[in-house]
Amino acid sequence: MASHIGKLPVAIPAGVEVTIDGQNFSAKGAKGSDSYVIPEGITAAVEGNEIVLTPADDLRPTRAKHGLARAIVASMVKGVHEGYAKTLQIVGTGYRATLKGKSIEFALGYSHTITVDPAEGIEFEVPNANTVIVKGTDKQAVGQAAANIRKLRAPEPYKGKGIKYADERILRKAGKAGK
Repeated sequence: MASHIGKLPVAIPAGVEVTIDGQNFSAKGAKGSDSYVIPEGITAAVEGNEIVLTPADDLRPTRAKHGLARAIVASMVKGVHEGYAKTLQIVGTGYRATLKGKSIEFALGYSHTITVDPAEGIEFEVPNANTVIVKGTDKQAVGQAAANIRKLRAPEPYKGKGIKYADERILRKAGKAGK
């Protein structure tokens, strides 16, 4: 019994260069490069234009690492080829974002503005005052940067004001009942 995810091969798209040196895996593509240390007990090999990860044994921890390693390798290959992006929407009167160099300055109803600097490998795009796009090659870093921005003013359930993901649905509550 092997990991269902782990036994799937990872296709290498055209324009992506993959190198495997022992447990060190690195991928280089049009959007950038990334590297990962494959856990002990898992071996990676390039067969044709696919990456195949195989476990050393059939123990439960090895199976878990097998699926995890395959998922990380697949997201790295996709990241250096296409990149990842998360779109955030700002809802609320007077709430807005402006790009200042590489940083974003948010006006979110507080007495002060909040400036967010991009982490290594992350870039911000502000197509309009109510939309922020977080881009990068690392899936986890893009998601974390978007979550940190959302945390500045999470959407509230009564009017839906705050920063939300573009595909997020806010569960709304009824306000106070009038007499």
